[in-house]
Amino acid sequence: MLFNSHVFLFAFLPAALLVYFGLGHRGRTREALFSLLAASLVFYGWWSAGYVLLLVASLSFDYLLGARIAALSSVDKRRARWLLIAGLTIDLGLLAYFKYSGFLVENLQALLGTRWDYSPPRLPLAISFYTFQQVAYLVDCYRTGHREPSVLRYGLFVTFFPHEIAGPLVNHREMLPQFASPDVARLRSERLTVGLTCFFRGLFKKVAVADVVAQFANPVFAAAAQGVPVGLVDGWVGAIAFSLQLYFDFSGYSDMAIGLAWMFNIRLPLNFDTPYRSASIVEFWRRWHISLSRFLRDYLYVALGGNRKGRVRRYVNLMLTMLLGGLWHGAGWNFIIWGGLHGALLVVTHVWTSVRERWELAPLGQEGRWTRPLAIASTYLAVVVAWVFFRAETLEGALGVLRGMAGLAHGAQPGLAFRAVWNDDLSGFFRAATKTAVLLAALPVVFLSGGLHRWMGPHNPALVEDSPRAFPASRWGWQPTPGQVLACAAMAAVAILRLSEVSEFIYYNF
Repeated sequence: MLFNSHVFLFAFLPAALLVYFGLGHRGRTREALFSLLAASLVFYGWWSAGYVLLLVASLSFDYLLGARIAALSSVDKRRARWLLIAGLTIDLGLLAYFKYSGFLVENLQALLGTRWDYSPPRLPLAISFYTFQQVAYLVDCYRTGHREPSVLRYGLFVTFFPHEIAGPLVNHREMLPQFASPDVARLRSERLTVGLTCFFRGLFKKVAVADVVAQFANPVFAAAAQGVPVGLVDGWVGAIAFSLQLYFDFSGYSDMAIGLAWMFNIRLPLNFDTPYRSASIVEFWRRWHISLSRFLRDYLYVALGGNRKGRVRRYVNLMLTMLLGGLWHGAGWNFIIWGGLHGALLVVTHVWTSVRERWELAPLGQEGRWTRPLAIASTYLAVVVAWVFFRAETLEGALGVLRGMAGLAHGAQPGLAFRAVWNDDLSGFFRAATKTAVLLAALPVVFLSGGLHRWMGPHNPALVEDSPRAFPASRWGWQPTPGQVLACAAMAAVAILRLSEVSEFIYYNF
C-alpha cells in the first residue's frame, strides 16, 4: 500500500483516524494505541501478509532481549555484552540473508568460476529500516541500562506506518515518550490540518514533480544499460533529472510521513533540509537523509572510534562508514562505489578544512561574496556525478552515462531524454513542453525553497535535532492560522487530483 494509492487515501487513512480518535475521545488511550498498531500491521501486510510474522517475531525477540540486556548491564556487563553481540548477529544476519545473500552468491560464483542453483529470497518490505531501529535500541539498552516497559509502545515504535516505507529512520528515545503521553490519542484540529498540509505538500512533490522528471532520466539509463551510446546533452539531462527525481520522491515521502504522523499527534524527525544548497559534502550529509546520517554517526562511526584515535583513523572510519552506508541502500557494487565516492569526498573536505584552519583562513564557503554560490554549484556537481552510480542498474551502464556526460561517447544519437515524452503530433508537443517546463522549474526550486520546518514556520510538525521546538518563521514571515492551513491542504488536494485527471485525459485521448 502506497501513500499515493486510492485505497490508502480514501479508505485506510480515514478509517485509521476515525478508530484512533474515536477511542481516544472516550479516554481509552491504550485501546487507541492498539488500534494504531493493528492498522500499522495491516498496512505492512497489504504488501505481503507472510512477512508480517517475520516483523512480529523480530520485534518480539528484540523487545525481550533488550529487557534482558538492560537488566544485566549494571550487574554483569560481560554477559550483557555477549547478549548484545548475539542480538546484533541475529538481526544483521537476517538482513544479510534477505538483502545480500543473492549478491554474495553471485560474486562467489564469479570468483570461483562455478554455477550454483540459488534463488535469493524475496526482500521483506522495510527490513533495512526496522532492523537499524532495533539495533539502535539494543545498543542503547546496553549503554544506558534503560528499556521500554510497554510491549505495545515498543511495537508501535517499530511498526508505526507513516515511517514504515521510506523512513525517516526513527530513534526510540524520540518516539517512545510520545506514545507514552496521556494525550496522544486526543484529537487536535490544528495538528490535523497542519498534518494534511504537509502530507499534500509531499504528495505534490511525488506525483507532480518526481514522477514527471523521472521520464527524462529513465530512457537515458535504460539505453546505457543496453550498451547504447549516450550523448553529452542526454547524459547531463538524465543525471540532473534523476537528482531531481530522487530528491522530490524521497523528500516527498518524508513530508508525507511527517504529516501523517502529526495527524496522530506524533512528531517524526526532519529528514531533509534543502540538501542541494550545501556548500560542501560534509554539509550535504547534514541535510540529506538526516536520520540515516545520524544513525551512521552514532552507531557506526562512533563505534569504530570516530575521531578519537587520530586523524588517519578518523578518515578510515569515515570511509568505512560511507561504504557500509552505500551497501545499506542496495546489494550491488554500484551502491558500494557510490558510498566510496562520498567517503572520499568527505575525507578530502575534512583534510582541506584542516589545512585552512592551520593557515587561519576563513571557513570553507565563506571567503567572499561569490564563494558560497560556487561552492554550492561544485558540491551539487559532485553529488550529481555520484548519483549516476546510484541510479544505474549495472557498472557498465553507469560508465556509459558518465562517458556521455564527458562528451566521450561515439556514435550517440541525440534525443534519448526527450523521446519518451515526445510524439510527432500536436498533443506530443504539448506533453513534451509541459514536462520540460516541470524539469526546468524543479531545479531552481530545490535551491530557493526552504525546508519543511521553515516553510511551516511556528506550525512545524517535525523534530529538528538539537532544537526540537525552536522553529524559525517562514521566509516571508507567513504564520498561517489553522483555517489557512486547511485551505492550503484543500487547494493542494484539488490541484493534484485535477493534474492527474488532465494528464490521463491527454494521454489516453491524444
